[in-house]
Amino acid sequence: MAHDDGTLHHVISDDILPPGAPWGGVVEAGARLRIVDLEGHQGVDFLCYNADDPSERYNAPNTVKASGNIMLNAGTVLYSDRARAMMTVEGDTCGGHDTIGGCCSSWSNAMLYGVEGVPGCRENFLKAIEPHGLGWRDVVPNINFFCSVPVGADGALVPGVFATSRSKAGDYVELSAAMRVLVAISNCPQVNNPCNDGAPTPIRVIVHAKDD
Repeated sequence: MAHDDGTLHHVISDDILPPGAPWGGVVEAGARLRIVDLEGHQGVDFLCYNADDPSERYNAPNTVKASGNIMLNAGTVLYSDRARAMMTVEGDTCGGHDTIGGCCSSWSNAMLYGVEGVPGCRENFLKAIEPHGLGWRDVVPNINFFCSVPVGADGALVPGVFATSRSKAGDYVELSAAMRVLVAISNCPQVNNPCNDGAPTPIRVIVHAKDD
């Protein structure tokens, strides 16, 4: 929880991630994770796993079906592939976070934008989860915090896939852990679509314990 001056109680870790950097760590049940878009218009790719049994992981279809919305907002529960609550969006100053666009990668960058050898968020996810014994097959469809993927009435993605993020400097999303979770984050390096407004910027990742 935040004091009146904006600081947090019982901070466990507090990291500034430069553009394109990965982050991985365990968030204990009952603790909270806050992701802050420091300068605005920055996409943040996110996955979580059951830290005690990583074969259980975030599941986009279960989350979308339970919430009745393809976008994440305050109050949304993130569900696993075993239909169990993993984390809940407790605080959100932006809203409308993407669940369908997935992560960029060197392969998708070549397919969509014709650029070769340009790694993306999939490669960052691998860096974040490999120390925990996970690999390629464990990177599943992810959340894109602060990202917008507009969907038309006919199902078309307009424009292209990603629109410019609507987040402002200082916007944040805060999630509480319903179980002990392994979190993987990529501060997206993408410059070939509008998701980062063409200029990726740093984010802040804070883990703090629940107040007594």
